[in-house]
Order: sequence, then structure tokens, then C-alpha cells
Amino acid sequence: MKVFVQVPCLNEETTLPSVLESIPKSIPGVDELHILVIDDGSTDRTVEVAKAHGVTHFVHHVRNQGLARSFRDGVHYALSHGADIVVNTDGDNQYPQSRIPDLLRPLLDGEADIAIGDRQTHLIEHFSPFKKRLQRLGSQVVNLAAETKLPDAASGFRAYSRDALIKLNVVTQFSYCMETIIQAGNKRMRIASVPVTTNAKTRESRLFGSLGEHVAQSAKAIIRSYFMFKPLAFFVWLGAFFGVVGLIPFVRYAVLLVTDAHGNHLQSLILGIFLLIASVLSFALAVIADLLRTNRILQEETLERLKEIQYGINRADVPEKENR
Repeated sequence: MKVFVQVPCLNEETTLPSVLESIPKSIPGVDELHILVIDDGSTDRTVEVAKAHGVTHFVHHVRNQGLARSFRDGVHYALSHGADIVVNTDGDNQYPQSRIPDLLRPLLDGEADIAIGDRQTHLIEHFSPFKKRLQRLGSQVVNLAAETKLPDAASGFRAYSRDALIKLNVVTQFSYCMETIIQAGNKRMRIASVPVTTNAKTRESRLFGSLGEHVAQSAKAIIRSYFMFKPLAFFVWLGAFFGVVGLIPFVRYAVLLVTDAHGNHLQSLILGIFLLIASVLSFALAVIADLLRTNRILQEETLERLKEIQYGINRADVPEKENR
């Protein structure tokens, strides 16, 4: 069993030593444990610090590419080097690397495809009450879209099996956290939640400039992912809404036609026709979106096979518990 612990970094020369020193040197059930540092355009001594701590695996970005791209490139590197499991932590030492064995346990025991560290955000002292409520709301929205019951959907402290990474496709440019949960949930992957605590805050987040930006970007990623998997439900409900509301002006027109013989109530008729046209268009979009979804599923299955060929994975050699 080969495990890669990937650490995305952007100017983390101060905190990176604490991260690297707290990663376990060996883990029961793991034959090879490797550390991969993803240098996302750092301009300080991040790479030198990593090398001084014995890191030999690197992914370098000439310019800052963002967390999602760093995650994708790190996964590609790890799978290319034979990783069976990829653990993701952060270079700011937010997560307790000493809990990596607990994070790996559900995957090593064949009980999960993905394990996510639950930071128990209600216990984090530097989170304001508003941010705690926002985190809880965000997790509820993701759970609704993914049909999961995860307490901390925004946590980046995660472990992915090789099979899960082959099936997941990150398309967002902001953060992979929400998107991969929605994909995994809709692809019926097994996701485990592992309660952890967080370390003391070392710096402000560099993922977003403000809380508003974070909410907007997260909402965009959630909506995009939801439409990828459930477009039919959205447009059918939209069409039904316009259809029901569109009947009201027609009823009003009929009633007024009988009770007010001298009145001109064409505006009700026009509004009703407009709403019924919107209903028909919504149902048409539902059919088109569902066909596109079917085409996407076929393309993703083809992409999975291409990834298996690229990474030298023989499906016949995959253990049964990983291939379920």
C-alpha cells in the first residue's frame, strides 16, 4: 500500500516545517509513505525548506494556479508514481497531521472511498458565530446536492482512494472541496467523516479575499456541480411552476369574461400565454439537459478508462473491495 501526502503551498516557509515534522514517519497498513509538496508559485524559501526536511517529490507552478489546480496536479503526480491513496493537507498547518492514520483507517479497512476530517467548526475559537453558521449552512447545501450527511463539507483534510480519484473530475478553478463531494455522492461513493481538531491559526486564508468572495465562489461551484448531475429535476420543477402559475391568469380571464362583459382583460390572457410558453421551454430544456447528462456520463466512463491506461492500472488487478 503506497500513500502520498500532498501539501499545497504558497509561500509557506514559516509554517511548512511544523507540517512536515508532524506527518507520521510510518503508519500501520502502509508500506510506503511519501510526501509531495505542491509549490503553487511560491516566491519565498518554501521549496528549500521542504528539501531540507527530506522531501523529494515536488510539483512546481511558475505562477499561482489556485487550490483546485494544485489538487489536480498533485493527484496526477501521485497516481503517476503508483499511489494507492492520496491524503491532502494544507501548508499553513491548520490540520493535525498526526491524525493522518485515523483518516486513512476507513480506506485501509475497505469501509470508504473517501475520508474527510470533520474540524468540528463549532469548537474553533477563531471562527466568528456568523462564520460557524455559514459553514454549517454550506455543508447542508452540499449534503442536499450530494445526498450525503457530512458535518464539514469544506474541510480540506482528506484521503482519497485511487479508484475514487480515477472517477472524480475537478473542473472548478476555485476549490475542489465542494465539487468532489457532490460528484462522489452522486456517483455513490462511500464517504466517511473523521472527527478531528484544528491547530492554532497561523495566518489569514489566501484562498479568498473576503468572506463574500468565498460564499460567491462556493455557491457557483455547488450550482455548477448540481446541474451536472441533476439538471432534469431542476428544469422539470421549473416547468411545473410556470405551468401552474400560468393557469392563474387564464382562470382570471375566464372569470372576468363572464362577470365583466364590457371589460378588456387581454393582459391576463397574454400573461398566461407567456407563462405557459416558459413552462414548455423549461420542459424542453429538461429533455436537452438530461441528454447532455447522459452524454457526459458516457464521456466520463471513457475518461476513466483512459486514466487507467495512463496510470498503468489493470482493472483485473484491483482488489475487490476497492473496485466495488
